[in-house]
Amino acid sequence: MAATKTFVLDIIDGFRRDPNARALPPGMLPNNNKPWDIEDAYEATARSPLARQLKARHLQMIAIGGVIGAGLFINTGRALALAGPGSLVLAFAIVGSAVFCTVHALGELAVLFPVAGSFSAYSTRFLDPAWGFAMGWNYVFQWLAVIPFEIVGASIAADYWDHGGISNAVWITIYLVLLCIVNCLDVRAYGEAEFVFTMIKVTAIVGFIIFALVIDLGGGPNGHYIGGEFWRNPGAFLNGFKGFASVLSVAAFAYEGAELVGLCAAETKYPRQSIPPAIRKTFWRITFCYVISMLMVGLVVSSSDPQLVAPASAIGDPTVSPFIIAIRNAGVKGLDSVFNAVILLATFEVANSSLYATTRTMAALAEQRQAPAYLAYIDRHGRPIAATGTCLLISLIAYLGATSSNSQTNALVWITSISSLAGIFTWASICLVHIRFRQGWEYQGHSLDELAFRSVVGVIGSYYAFVVYVLFLILELWVAIVPIGWEELGPSDRATNFFQAYLTVPVIIVFYVGYKLFFRTDMVRNDTMNLSIGTLKLTLEQIREEERAKRMERSSWRKIYEAIQSRRRGLFLRSQDDTEMDWGFRTASAADL
Repeated sequence: MAATKTFVLDIIDGFRRDPNARALPPGMLPNNNKPWDIEDAYEATARSPLARQLKARHLQMIAIGGVIGAGLFINTGRALALAGPGSLVLAFAIVGSAVFCTVHALGELAVLFPVAGSFSAYSTRFLDPAWGFAMGWNYVFQWLAVIPFEIVGASIAADYWDHGGISNAVWITIYLVLLCIVNCLDVRAYGEAEFVFTMIKVTAIVGFIIFALVIDLGGGPNGHYIGGEFWRNPGAFLNGFKGFASVLSVAAFAYEGAELVGLCAAETKYPRQSIPPAIRKTFWRITFCYVISMLMVGLVVSSSDPQLVAPASAIGDPTVSPFIIAIRNAGVKGLDSVFNAVILLATFEVANSSLYATTRTMAALAEQRQAPAYLAYIDRHGRPIAATGTCLLISLIAYLGATSSNSQTNALVWITSISSLAGIFTWASICLVHIRFRQGWEYQGHSLDELAFRSVVGVIGSYYAFVVYVLFLILELWVAIVPIGWEELGPSDRATNFFQAYLTVPVIIVFYVGYKLFFRTDMVRNDTMNLSIGTLKLTLEQIREEERAKRMERSSWRKIYEAIQSRRRGLFLRSQDDTEMDWGFRTASAADL
């Protein structure tokens, strides 16, 4: 009995704030009436009490396949029917190239400044506190919108088997309870959950690519060779350039979450070692999980397939997923149920990641006095409990998706549209921050050689991605004003379509202008840019200790692999020495390698 009582008391005590780690310095507490100070904001995010427990393998799996859910598996079906396979692949390739540049720019910043809040804090530091405020809340709204969307999607995925026998409200309740359990554990639980879920998703996507290739070449049960038939008839590009512009938002929504690696920097055990490999793996995420999978979908599913154009009440239903449609059309029994299970897990994983992103951003905003102070409460285990509870309460709006088909449809359409544009603003802000950071870094006499990690595409990549995002917003405005089939829409429908597509813009403007006028903030200049607070600086002894700890964490399989590689390298060097003696010319030496 005494042991049980002690265990319960330890759990309760774990939710208390660590007395030695304050999220807000005493001078920043509201009851001190101290004016907002940008230097205090830097300090608060730099010494946030979040626990650094995420490992390299967690980050790498998050980078490869984290936050891949309904945006890829379900929404692409309607996009395929609207614009055709060519436009779909092209949209994913263009947006993917910009996201690749964005994530590398973020990686450069996250390795040097592994602070809480990541890109919203960077906007405050390198652009303008008002813009950091607007982008922080934009990111919060972005993921708060995704949580109920994915929960409702997961509940609809369960209907694939019971055909509505169990109320969606029951499934929503189960998922919300699971979200609460996972996020009330420490950040390692989130990392392990991401590792397992992402492994399943990536395996399923690679398996589908192989499956689609076999079916396309005539290896299916019916033995029919498809080849490029669906690209010729009904065609690769439907509805012209407007069709292509219309599916850009689908691609953007599917890519959301690629920047989550940067947000994890504040809770990464060894950011200098763990973040760069994870950032480099985004290339494979973009190539395999998105572009190649969309290419294979376009080869085995016709854009004229009536299953893609579901009734309005079926939006979010996995039966309209082009992945499941391809499996059903191939006549492979049982495999569609397996992939539906993957979709269910994927949607829950995205909801879990969305909650993680929202709570960390909320806590970081509160640490900078850009959100209510209670949201900065972080307990002894590094959990932002107050922010987590707030987000879970707001996520109860997911029950709107269980009341009727009409409310379910309207909620999903509005949430998807708002979230896609919010992501574009986040990515554009990251690129602009990287450009300003490089300018300030050079102005203050620093060299690029001082950076522990540099973007492989450099500042040019950030300029390119920023231009892509600006063009995207212009095209989205055009499509919002004059959508496909606008002639058949009434004034009310046109207004609804516009605000569904562009509601994010006025919200950001209100937040930015309002904060700017109230606090009278200035743009950050090169000479006043703070490049020291929160910078990751390690001594030689700390680097050696970090290397030793990393070696201790490596698995037995990793150690065996490295031993084999070391052995092969030694044999290679000896063979090179023999070649030099036999042939009389120099090929390579150990010093060169």
